[in-house]
Amino acid sequence: MSRRCELTGKAVQSGNLVSHSNRKTRTRFLPNLCSVTLISDTLGRSVRLRVAAASLRSVEHRGGLDAFLLKAREEELSQGARELKREIAKKQAAVATAA
Repeated sequence: MSRRCELTGKAVQSGNLVSHSNRKTRTRFLPNLCSVTLISDTLGRSVRLRVAAASLRSVEHRGGLDAFLLKAREEELSQGARELKREIAKKQAAVATAA
């Protein structure tokens, strides 16, 4: 399992730890990943994703999982999130044509 947020694409970064004496030591900065269950209003079911803690605020800010996925770019999303996005878009299109 890769250390990458499934929604925002946030991943491992590398850099230097710099001491007081200005010695540089290479290090890895890992994202704060959490396994969460988010609810899709359109599909009416819950979805389990591994996302960064900061991404949860973005999901709430945009109005939930459905709104976040529809606005997100395809290349940032994981394969599972892309399939979920297509499923939500298809369901919303079917509801719009029925109404």
